[in-house]
Amino acid sequence: MKESDLRFFESLLDARKEQIQNNINSALRDMQDLQKTDLSDEADHASVSSDRLTKHAINKQQALELREIEYAKNKIRDGRYGICEMCEENISFQRLKVKPHAKYCIVCREIVEKQN
Repeated sequence: MKESDLRFFESLLDARKEQIQNNINSALRDMQDLQKTDLSDEADHASVSSDRLTKHAINKQQALELREIEYAKNKIRDGRYGICEMCEENISFQRLKVKPHAKYCIVCREIVEKQN
């Protein structure tokens, strides 16, 4: 992969990382605000509990994506970026544009998903 392509994908990864960190920080602030809220009835408690569970699930998924982004950035530094971890073929440019932290090409991704 050309150096300019690597810089392009690194900038995509950095932008997504920043977006996720902002999302997580915003969710944490929202949860702190919910803790300060005076809840008057069971419906309020249920709503707050549901919001907490949803935000926790989203934060957990985004934390996983952050790890995948860091892993992809390490692969850029190591010269392994854009190579499928299963078949060792190049991952298509279009796939990397959609998911710059992809570990697998489309064919191998489908195999992995069927196994899980």
